[in-house]
Amino acid sequence: MSDATLTISDRIQSKLDDLTRAERQLAQSILENYPASGLGPLATLAEEAHVSVPTVARMVQKLGFKGYPDFQAALREELKAKARSPIARYDTWAGSAPEEHMLNRFTDAVIDNIRHTLGQIDPEGFDAACALVGDANRHLYIVGGRITHTLAEYLFLHMQVIRPNLTHIQSTSNAWPHYLLDVQEGDVFVIYDVRRYENNTLKLAEMAHAKGAKLILFTDQWRSPVHPLADICLSARIMVPSAWDSAATTLLLTETMISAVQTLNWERTKGRMEQLEEMFDRTRLFRKFT
Repeated sequence: MSDATLTISDRIQSKLDDLTRAERQLAQSILENYPASGLGPLATLAEEAHVSVPTVARMVQKLGFKGYPDFQAALREELKAKARSPIARYDTWAGSAPEEHMLNRFTDAVIDNIRHTLGQIDPEGFDAACALVGDANRHLYIVGGRITHTLAEYLFLHMQVIRPNLTHIQSTSNAWPHYLLDVQEGDVFVIYDVRRYENNTLKLAEMAHAKGAKLILFTDQWRSPVHPLADICLSARIMVPSAWDSAATTLLLTETMISAVQTLNWERTKGRMEQLEEMFDRTRLFRKFT
């Protein structure tokens, strides 16, 4: 994958092992308030990270930029990308589309997204997220947005089988603040939020965080404004040759989480599945061919 397709966050994370202690300190400062942290003067960034100006200059070059102005220009392009409408995204792809069939082009883009995402995901962080989601002693809340509500519903449907004590929040409803009344410290929120990020979702996350809930965020490579509040952030690449972003990689992470949580709680899950199958048989919900 070319450097042009990488976000600055991607570049920083891929270079962490090559950075000095001061440069790692700078990297962490940038990521804590990304991408706004790099939009000010070089001296201000150095001061906020408690490092020297030469440290900033060296790390920018390690990330593949000629200098700080190029670094800032790339950040501004990322901000523009976050706000692009579906029409603008289509124009971007259409202008550079190769001649191959759409099936191949789209599949190649999705595979590239998956490979890059899996290269950036922290396995320990993913395992920690699954452990939180599978802990039936914690109430689990699942919420999505205008498009991602389908992913939230998919996760919720499977978690209903795997574990008790969970709620699906309709984030687009005016009634969603009601769900927060019973939130306890240590409860878990799984939140889906990809570009164009939704104000309702951010407000819900802020209120859940204030009540002491643990937040697990599924987002994109630019990362939702919910990111600074999240205990665990699972970022997926979503760009494809389409006016709409792809949910394929996010769905992959979701299905992997479902499988992992099922395995963690298999004895309990098996019993719940058996009860559910018995009810399906009694209601004749599904056809049987034997």
